[in-house]
Amino acid sequence: MLEQMGAAAKAASYKLALLSSREKNRVLEKIAEYLEAQSAEILRANEQDLAEARENGLSEAMLDRLALNPARLKSIADDVRQVCSLADPVGQVIDGGLLDSGLRIERRRVPLGVIGVIYEARPNVTVDVASLCLKTGNAAILRGGKETWRTNAATVKVIQQALEECGLPAGAVQAIESPDRALVNEMLRMDKYIDMLIPRGGAGLHKLCREQSTIPVITGGIGVCHIFVDETAEFDPALKIIVNAKTQRPSTCNTVETLLVHQRIADTFLPALSKQMAERGVTLHADENALAQLQSGPANVVPVKVEQYGDEFLSLDLNVKIVSDLDDAIAHIREHGTQHSDAILTRTLSNANRFVNEVDSSAVYVNASTRFTDGGQFGLGAEVAVSTQKLHARGPMGLEALTTYKWVGFGDDTIRA
Repeated sequence: MLEQMGAAAKAASYKLALLSSREKNRVLEKIAEYLEAQSAEILRANEQDLAEARENGLSEAMLDRLALNPARLKSIADDVRQVCSLADPVGQVIDGGLLDSGLRIERRRVPLGVIGVIYEARPNVTVDVASLCLKTGNAAILRGGKETWRTNAATVKVIQQALEECGLPAGAVQAIESPDRALVNEMLRMDKYIDMLIPRGGAGLHKLCREQSTIPVITGGIGVCHIFVDETAEFDPALKIIVNAKTQRPSTCNTVETLLVHQRIADTFLPALSKQMAERGVTLHADENALAQLQSGPANVVPVKVEQYGDEFLSLDLNVKIVSDLDDAIAHIREHGTQHSDAILTRTLSNANRFVNEVDSSAVYVNASTRFTDGGQFGLGAEVAVSTQKLHARGPMGLEALTTYKWVGFGDDTIRA
């Protein structure tokens, strides 16, 4: 089965690579239109997935990731339209010039070919990946989690209808519907057909792909994100940012998981933090120094376990640790972070500059929420993933991250001396 899917995807990628921006945008507009026109079928499939997930005891965080409703589906369709409005990078000349030999050379962006994506309970990823791949002339093979197989199948069916109506092969976007994990292992060895593999899931999936894949892998999406409140931070704006970073949508990878507070302000800042977190139902996991000060407040407070500093809660839980200074905060982030998103709240320019220069994460913020690490928020349109690697892409992966380049040389019957 996968052999046939791979062959169909590779064949489709050759056709997609030749499309003009207008032709690609026509497909995307049709997909957005069909997602709304056939929303009832997709939502019905999602309800079935949700019901089964509840029976299997999935956490509230996972259920939130899985759930679709009319508003979320409309937002997904609007994201596809947003991708239409973005500049098409394919064909862009990156650089070049005339060489001494007389050869005129240029470096030109081209599609990668076939993108394979393995992901968990995120039905929006199906559309995000499909739209970004199509905009950049890439075919896609998608393997969603078993929790969302009905939703993904219904969504891909709509996408394939739009493709065929526009005269393009359905093989341009395909989904592996079977939950059989053996198919994942088989997919990891499809280097004959798949040019880049992106796992979007937990640490176990990333480890499996790094160790078993014969295809280049880009890992990311695991976000143990930190906010450091230094001794010059203003309390009200700082608390507003922390509340946003933790509670706006706690099941996402750019949610803050550990708060580091400078010891000089802990006595006054932590009681204010406790009040804000109590109002929003956040459980605080406090280190020994912060525990007593937080327990006097209204929030639910428990002692932190050392291993939790490396956990991605994806829920209304927040680690709180008192640090002695900026050096201590940076050392903690280096030891426990995942190079996703980290922030400093400060009114001292030198501290901000040090944090930006010394924290080696794909996104670093000064006086802003970590929740901004997102392709849409960065102006990239939808994202295919957030890469925490350094090659070949880093941070939210938009359109350019789904291209490579080729060298093109123009001669006048030119030969090498």
